[in-house]
Amino acid sequence: MSSDLHKGQCQACANGIHILTEEVITSRLLEIPGWRVEASALLRDFHFKNFYETMAFVNAVAWVADRENHHPDMEVGYNHCLLRYSTHAVGGITENDFICAQQVNGLLQ
Repeated sequence: MSSDLHKGQCQACANGIHILTEEVITSRLLEIPGWRVEASALLRDFHFKNFYETMAFVNAVAWVADRENHHPDMEVGYNHCLLRYSTHAVGGITENDFICAQQVNGLLQ
């Protein structure tokens, strides 16, 4: 399946963004390798060689989040960063979450 998520840009929640159906979420997960759904959020734990690489990744994710105005929850440790995307304004997973997850995956290519 060819992904068009990289062409997307996050939409403001005030524009009537909606939670995706379970069927759409299952289909979209195929487009973002390494991610899973847990408790109405997209999750992925990224692992690195050391703290420096972890922090470089965190800063790159912060840049994506700022550009898209869509911010993940992060848990950062010495050699890993757990990202959790969920659209808090609507209480679930939206297209914005998938767009950002795809962009984060692109940071590692």
